[in-house]
Amino acid sequence: MLDLHESVLHMDKMELTPRQNDILSQIKTSGLVEVEPLAVQYDVSTQTIRKDLNELAQRGLVARVHGGALPRVTISNVGYEDRRRIASVEKQAIGQVAANLIPNNCSIMLNIGTTTEQVALGLVGHSDLVVISNNVNIINLLSGSPGKELILAGGTVRQSDGAIVGDAAVDFISGFKADFAVIGASALDDDGAVLDFDLREVSVARAILRNARTRILVCDAQKFKNTAPVRICDIGEIDFFVTDRQPSMEFADSCERAGTKIVLAGPQDGSTNA
Repeated sequence: MLDLHESVLHMDKMELTPRQNDILSQIKTSGLVEVEPLAVQYDVSTQTIRKDLNELAQRGLVARVHGGALPRVTISNVGYEDRRRIASVEKQAIGQVAANLIPNNCSIMLNIGTTTEQVALGLVGHSDLVVISNNVNIINLLSGSPGKELILAGGTVRQSDGAIVGDAAVDFISGFKADFAVIGASALDDDGAVLDFDLREVSVARAILRNARTRILVCDAQKFKNTAPVRICDIGEIDFFVTDRQPSMEFADSCERAGTKIVLAGPQDGSTNA
């Protein structure tokens, strides 16, 4: 007997076209599928395949990524390299806009995440920065760029994504007071909760926020579709929220009440709302 969630998915699947049902089966079996091979397989245009994948994503059956789609599972089960591909264009825009909020001649802490990596790329041209991170990838991205002192948190490296997590990393971060903190998150709730999956990651993110004067959250709009169990903070503890799309009215109201500025990246680059 199907439970309610399974029944909804079953009903959605029954409404799909035969090609969409077939593509969905491939995604469940093979994982990542890509637009161009699917277009060749079904002898249709890439635009048609994109429409199919977009419809599957809109129904919550798959996760849309740049150039294809993945099974619709919690983001914690998606490999780090595949996470880089999810909303990659949006993340690049968010990273550049967030970097523009940060001046030269300051200190900044960044946590693990594919969006914070894009912020690091946006900081390559900055000068006189002290950059502190528990993200090996960020330190590698900035290595060789002039005018920066790079500080990597101590502790055990998680090889799946280059994160340094745990008590040692929290203690290390707590020894600093930075001008700016930039954190990412895995999920956002309309009530203003900023969420993640791993309590060890969250502990480091909280330490980064506690030890910074200005706090920036960077998340693409797809994070509103995700759920995660561990609360990093509430949006009211953030000074700037950089995203690619206007959030829901409820979330925007929470930002306005707390004085958190929403900064939109994309067509409306750099526009802010209280």
